[in-house]
Amino acid sequence: MAEQPLSGKVLVVVGGTTGLGLSAARAFLAAGARGVVVTGRDAGSASAATASLGGSSAAHVGNATDPAHAPGAIALARERFGGFHALYHVAGGSGRRLGDGPLHAITDEGLRGTLQLNLESVILSNRAAVKQFLAQGTGGAVLNMGSVLGWSPSPEFFATHVYAAAKAAIVGFTKSAAGYYAAQNIRLNVLAPALVVTPMSRRAAADERILKFITTKQPLDGGRIGRPDDCDGAAVFLLSDAARFVTGQVLAVDGGWTVSEGQIPVENP
Repeated sequence: MAEQPLSGKVLVVVGGTTGLGLSAARAFLAAGARGVVVTGRDAGSASAATASLGGSSAAHVGNATDPAHAPGAIALARERFGGFHALYHVAGGSGRRLGDGPLHAITDEGLRGTLQLNLESVILSNRAAVKQFLAQGTGGAVLNMGSVLGWSPSPEFFATHVYAAAKAAIVGFTKSAAGYYAAQNIRLNVLAPALVVTPMSRRAAADERILKFITTKQPLDGGRIGRPDDCDGAAVFLLSDAARFVTGQVLAVDGGWTVSEGQIPVENP
């Protein structure tokens, strides 16, 4: 029987207690991971996540924007499962409620809060992972969650410009770090979904005009919103040894978003 792609590996999923992160954690364990630590802000969600994932999982509760959060999760992974091989950073979210939006309407609070949530948290978790990989002298893998909105905008329906800036910055940051640490066998890549069903996408998923738009903007598989498990195979690959020669890359798992025009529904007069 062939060895599973993540056999024996210990992974940390920052933002892994719900949505894309929780789905990935399940996939990592199914792919042979020895242990997975999921992190999140809500203790109840963390408890439910580990209950569903089973004994090869552990949860670390806290805020990804706290500089101590990722180091704490990595320490838990090493203590509980005896190692640390890969980090998947999923945590982030829309800054709409904070004051993000079209450029002319962005508030000061929306600017700072959205960048902290979606960019600063990534830099903090990646710093913690790379420092641990260097201390171990083992190499390792990092996968950051981007978004097609970082380079393929949707002005009609998704005009949160600080969010888009943060997701674009994740690509530049990841590529720069990938180049710097390649000689230490530390790989960093980006996974960039389009619209996926998650707690963050409830507004879009309830909007009939957006749903009609998605049928032509994400035309694969009949034209639909993505599911969290659509991204799992790519995440497993990029964090496994099968991707040992892959670094500094951006993989869009987008149902065709970036190669489709998308027809905006016309309102009846």
